[in-house]
Amino acid sequence: MTRLRQAGVAHLMMISGDRQPIAEQIAQEVGLDQVHAECLPAGKIAVLDQLAANQRPVAMVGDGINDAPSLATADVGIAMGAHGATAASESADAVVLKDDLTRVSTARVIAQDTMRVARQSVLIGIFICTGLMLIATTGIIPAIIGAVFQEVVDTVTILYALRARSDRSSLEN
Repeated sequence: MTRLRQAGVAHLMMISGDRQPIAEQIAQEVGLDQVHAECLPAGKIAVLDQLAANQRPVAMVGDGINDAPSLATADVGIAMGAHGATAASESADAVVLKDDLTRVSTARVIAQDTMRVARQSVLIGIFICTGLMLIATTGIIPAIIGAVFQEVVDTVTILYALRARSDRSSLEN
């Protein structure tokens, strides 16, 4: 939870089917802001639907069949421990294979890094293509060379985007 807060997550809430005293004890131990206990699947969806616009986007983390509907309802659904949680895994946007909540913050970092690299790749491709098109309009390079340059630009952009697949072992710490 500390890593999520350090990353800028302002509000951490538990929506659980567990009894109120147990849910409150767990929430206090891990540092959650709010608890909704003894919720059935429809109750979990109702809690998510009632969240104000300033509390969005909402990421829901769940591990069981009772969480599947709310994983699908949340802006981002994350299923924990894919073994035995088929409904949750199929309803989620992402699946964390190990039952380790620290991996949720790691997944968030990976997603942000991937989007940053994707945006940079698109901008680099647009910038280079625009430059080459301006050069091509002067007639300095023949059309066939321009087509070859376009393929080179596409390849460079794709290779740059592959940086998003780099080793992420440093994120685990």
